[in-house]
Amino acid sequence: MEKGLRYHHIGIPTDKPIEGETYLADYKVYHYGYEKSAYGIEWMRYEKDCPLPDLVKTVPHVAFQVDDVYEAIKGKHVIIEPNSPSAGVVVAFIEENGAPIELIQESDTNQAG
Repeated sequence: MEKGLRYHHIGIPTDKPIEGETYLADYKVYHYGYEKSAYGIEWMRYEKDCPLPDLVKTVPHVAFQVDDVYEAIKGKHVIIEPNSPSAGVVVAFIEENGAPIELIQESDTNQAG
């Protein structure tokens, strides 16, 4: 495993609504947060017209926290460019051997301790 990667969560696609899920309108996706799971499991439900790549919508992804997303994606096959789905968070997705990988950079105020 590359240096500097710290497990954050696993994201699993679903087609079933979950009570308490949060909607991200810019991405047309619902998610039930990893922060509520003792093991960092996040459920992702995508609308039919969600603009994200099919790979992300159909294959579970593992997410790693990194110190610098822009540095972490250098030389990688980027499938979702760095973006900010919430305040203090920058994420990007890469693809490795058919698997989506999420890289997350959080400001100190958003990091789980």
